[in-house]
Amino acid sequence: MVEIIENLKNGTLVPFLGMGVFKGVVAKDGSTIPHDSDSMILALNGGRAMSPRLMYEYSRAAMSLEQRKGRNFLVEMVNHIYTKEYELPIIYKLLRYIQPPFLIDTNLDNSGCKVYEGFEHFMIVGVSRIMGGYDRFIVYEYDVESNSYKVVDKSILNASKPILFKPLGSTIPEKNFIISDADFVDWLTEAMGGFAMPTFLKTYKENKSYLFLGIDFNRDTYRMVANELTLGLEGGIIVEPKSQLSKKEISFIKKHDLDINTQEIQDFVEALLCEVN
Repeated sequence: MVEIIENLKNGTLVPFLGMGVFKGVVAKDGSTIPHDSDSMILALNGGRAMSPRLMYEYSRAAMSLEQRKGRNFLVEMVNHIYTKEYELPIIYKLLRYIQPPFLIDTNLDNSGCKVYEGFEHFMIVGVSRIMGGYDRFIVYEYDVESNSYKVVDKSILNASKPILFKPLGSTIPEKNFIISDADFVDWLTEAMGGFAMPTFLKTYKENKSYLFLGIDFNRDTYRMVANELTLGLEGGIIVEPKSQLSKKEISFIKKHDLDINTQEIQDFVEALLCEVN
């Protein structure tokens, strides 16, 4: 655990966070924050299940809602889910202590921003289905004095400040979400062409390992997203308490030379916190 903490601090081990870190998190209004595909679908659809075909993966369900009710409806539903009041998941509390130089957060809320709140940093937010260029990201710089983000040119990105990468979007500073099938198809297409991240990140992320927390690699979409974002990785750790993994999960883990930690995320992070404290 001590080695993991040190590697997170020096940036050789990069946190890669997914919805699973929200397991058990309940908002003040009593609703649960989505922690997997099924709970995301229920949250988007007012607590109601959808057809088995649409329940397969939340991006498919989101696409159906967008087609029936419009893009604005979908965006506002996602924003409603993630702008409720809820306690910061424990992994983000840990990362506030550590201040990792590089953090990949695929969640759509602003918890990742709170890791660096009050400290200078860059934030890269993924976007999709835009006109006028191939880049599927916006680079922001955080201003401590105003506690706000401003858009900056991608060329100024550097390692002098921590980098928060939110490839699937965020509630702040604008509501940009990669949530539906159409969003993912567009983003992944451009990602495969090299347009999902600034040029600086392509070299900066070399020779790094990854700590995967809360990512469901049984889902095709997340496997493809993770594969594109971590090209050239040097192994890493996946925290996965499930006793039975699918063939797709096992294949991904072997291909990327990941060590499996079978603890629950809560237990794993609490053990790390003990080392920090």
